[in-house]
Amino acid sequence: MPKQRLTQGESGLDHKEYQLLKRFKTPEKIQDFLNSLPFNFERQGETHYSVRYTLKAGRAHCFEGALVAAAALWIQGHKPLLLDLKTVRPDFDHVVALFNINGYWGAISKTNHAVLRYREPVYKSMRELAMSYFHEYFLQTGQKTLRSFSKPFDLSKVPFDTWLTSPENLAELAHKLDRSPHIKILSTKQIKNLRKAEKIEIEAGKIVQYK
Repeated sequence: MPKQRLTQGESGLDHKEYQLLKRFKTPEKIQDFLNSLPFNFERQGETHYSVRYTLKAGRAHCFEGALVAAAALWIQGHKPLLLDLKTVRPDFDHVVALFNINGYWGAISKTNHAVLRYREPVYKSMRELAMSYFHEYFLQTGQKTLRSFSKPFDLSKVPFDTWLTSPENLAELAHKLDRSPHIKILSTKQIKNLRKAEKIEIEAGKIVQYK
């Protein structure tokens, strides 16, 4: 079992990298840091950067941001946990970092949109937290797309030199998360009866932080 807090020696991060993440003492401050990073639009090809290489790049998408958040949380004594929110195509899945305070779950999220963002630690269960994203998850057609969520994915069980410091594309780790046990949230009948998002919701969903 890993120690409660991730030390610099265990992490493989250098002093500057480790101290940067250590500065963020609360989930709120970690979220503020992720918000300050421009969104990674992968203009030169698909990336799944490790924590080190996300910090070097100075930008992140949801998977990369979740890894950075998980590392920062672990340094503060939280378990490094991910939650995968799985959709139907052509929509995209979303990944957040989980934290638990006094028995209640919250989430740190890197997104370019006005929705699918930070969640306060007020949710009694993982399902409660996942369902808080349900009505925000829709296509431009109004179709609601969220279908399942993963069980907490524990990064402490993944070799540290993979997700923390590797120069390699971590696509396989993303696939491993995608293949991990997921819990369905809707029955076939419920899916059939879903009401589309309203026009005003669709328009609000077009708001982005970075162009």
